Amino acid sequence: MKKTIITMLIALVAMTISAETYNYLKFTKTNGSTVTYSVEGLKLTYDNTNVYVTNAETTATIALAEVQNMYFSNEAGGSDYKIGDVNKDGFVTIADATALIDYLLGGDDSAIDLVAANVNGDNTVSIADVTTLIDMLLSGNAN
Repeated sequence: MKKTIITMLIALVAMTISAETYNYLKFTKTNGSTVTYSVEGLKLTYDNTNVYVTNAETTATIALAEVQNMYFSNEAGGSDYKIGDVNKDGFVTIADATALIDYLLGGDDSAIDLVAANVNGDNTVSIADVTTLIDMLLSGNAN
């Protein structure tokens, strides 16, 4: 019994040491903008239509329909990327689809914006993002 308790305590200490601490919670909206909140005193609640963010500084309401992604970060600022603007030129064009395909075929990731490349919002950059990007371009929904 004593050995089990010691093993559990060691595992708990190891998990605590390896745990990552983040300072900010970010929401990426469907329009490509990012809203950032401090995690100090953070409390999240939600209903069928909204998420309510309360922290030491503010209380905010975000429509769930506008949330594309939610993640923790150590960077305070919002993002200035545009979903689909893979090559970071400020426009969403066929050049972005080409850049994304090049990256997926083993190209250099320093030439692209991986956050903007996650076009379908599934947190993975893949051929599915190329398909979504091409659909955006063909339908005229590219910003």
